[in-house]
Amino acid sequence: MSKTTIDSEAIRQLASLLDDTGLHEIEYETEALRIRVGKAATVVTHAAPATVPLAAPATRSTADETPALHPGTVTSKMVGVAYLAPGAGEAPFVSVGQTVSQGQTLMLIEAMKTYTPVTAHCAGRVVQILVSDKQPVEHGEPLAIIE
Repeated sequence: MSKTTIDSEAIRQLASLLDDTGLHEIEYETEALRIRVGKAATVVTHAAPATVPLAAPATRSTADETPALHPGTVTSKMVGVAYLAPGAGEAPFVSVGQTVSQGQTLMLIEAMKTYTPVTAHCAGRVVQILVSDKQPVEHGEPLAIIE
């Protein structure tokens, strides 16, 4: 991996956008660089296409608290419609209480007739599914919590 120069001005502008908009996390990506800034975490920067999760907050929250602050929250990477099962009348990909492995498909997000899998970023037990089948979702919206 090549060493990337950190653009401190870009980071400052993204942090300012967080304050201005009330968002908890913001991400900026080009072909060569991805910068993600979050209020409860450190700034993470790396060369594309590798992904690096944000560091967990120092204190662990529970699933009953704000989902966006929970370290096991799985968020939507795009705007679209969430599908909890592979097809109509089929069993859901996962259910509350089920143990999942890292990379396991939790649901699909459909945008413009393209279905993108949402996968578990860590192994654990699904404690909450925060969306319903065929519900519209936004980028960054909490979808599920894994502990």
